[in-house]
Order: sequence, then structure tokens, then C-alpha cells
Amino acid sequence: RCETCSQEEAKYRCPRCMKYSCSLLCVKKHKLALSCNGVRDKTAFVSVNEFTDLNLLSDYRFLEDVGRAADAAARRLTMHNATAKKILYGLRNKARKCEIDLRTLPVGFTKRRENSTTFNCMEKKFYWHLKLIFPHSHAEYTLKGVPDDKTLADILKPYIDPVESDPVVCQRLKIYTMSPQSDVQILMKIENRKQNAVRYNELDARRSLLDNLKGKVIIEYPTLFVVLKTLKNDMVILGQDASEPAENSDSESSSLSSVEEGEIRDSS
Repeated sequence: RCETCSQEEAKYRCPRCMKYSCSLLCVKKHKLALSCNGVRDKTAFVSVNEFTDLNLLSDYRFLEDVGRAADAAARRLTMHNATAKKILYGLRNKARKCEIDLRTLPVGFTKRRENSTTFNCMEKKFYWHLKLIFPHSHAEYTLKGVPDDKTLADILKPYIDPVESDPVVCQRLKIYTMSPQSDVQILMKIENRKQNAVRYNELDARRSLLDNLKGKVIIEYPTLFVVLKTLKNDMVILGQDASEPAENSDSESSSLSSVEEGEIRDSS
């Protein structure tokens, strides 16, 4: 008998819950009542005593389906990697024409996954992924799609401007908004230096992001440190340390560059 209406002789059996039904109407009713999708559970446990040739054939076909799905996923990944490499190559090439040494990390690195920097060919303009760090307030903010012709002062207005900044952000960055603007410095870490010789470049807030990035090495995207002159203790600006010249020689820079690239390849 049909297990839904209990009146007619059963004609169908649900592959999922094994309930008997007599008609399409009863099939729909039992699916609705039991929240059954009617699809056989290919991974359901079957005891050895109940295992038949049909179960063996089902398992074999299930493994075949898994193999096809894995192969299709691998093909899609290969196509995606080829496209991603082409995009990254174009991005680095455009940056090089703007006198920016843009470098990318291997797949799997956090900065590689985060980076959303793009180049608009119609506008001939970069839209940068940008990270702002306010060390004195222990705050970090990530910006996406920042146009390269925007000045650093305009980028920072929503954060440290006493009038234009968001009230919540203003409260968190109170030490910055209460300080005179002349005391605010924007620094960017210099790449290709030894770990025990960390130095920073001071950026000009009146100039555009593109102008500030020219001639510098960027790994994935720019990270800017917004500090107060009176409070930055161990953040040494290149050229302000009497023990070293204002700029590294080209040979030293290229040597450090090759060492770092080797380290990145090894870590991948």
C-alpha cells in the first residue's frame, strides 16, 4: 500500500527514504512532509549482509563521478592560473611604465589573495588596493579602488580630518585628529632591505598616490604608515640616519632584490 494515502497500491519507491507511493501527487506530498529531496544518498552505510551487486555497481559509478569532477576542477584551475598570470604580467608592465617596481607573490600568500589592484586601460589609471596603518591608535584600514591621481591628503581626510572624518573613526583615531596636521607624517616601508635594517620613505601628502609611488618597490600593494613626528620612536626615515647615505647604490639594491626574490620562491 501507498505509505502516504494508505489507499492505493504502491507503484514507486523513493530512492532517498525508501517510502512507497502510488502516484505523483503522493510522491510530492511525502517529499513535503519529510523534507525529502528524492535523491539517493550514494554514501549511505550498507551492511555487509545487505551489500549486493547493485551496491557495488553504484559505488563504482560514484567513484567515476568523483574522478570526472576532480579532473574538471583541475582543468578550470589551470585555465584560471593562465589567465591570472596574464593579468599580473600586464599589471606589472603598466606599473613599470609608471616607474613603479611592482612585484607579486606566489599563489597562497595572504597579500596575493587580498590584492584587488586593477588598471583601467580606458582611463590609463591605476585603482590601488591600499592599506592604512595608524600605529599610535593600533588601527588598520583597507581601501579598495583608490585612483592613482588622488592626493594622500584627500585619502586621509575621512580618517584624521577633524571635520570631514567619520565620527566613529574620528573617535578611534582621536590622537591624530587632536594633533596639528603639520605633525602628521606618512611613511612607507622600503623593501629589499635586510630585516635588521628597516627604513621608511617619507611621502608627500600634497602629491598624488602615483607620484609618491614612483621609483619605489611595491610588493602586491602599498601599505602606508600614518604617524606623528613626536611619537614615532623606532621608525627611521632613510636619509635621516647619520650612519648611512640618503639612497642605496644600484648594485646594493639589485643584490638585495635578487636575494629577496629567491627567498620568496623558496617559501612557496
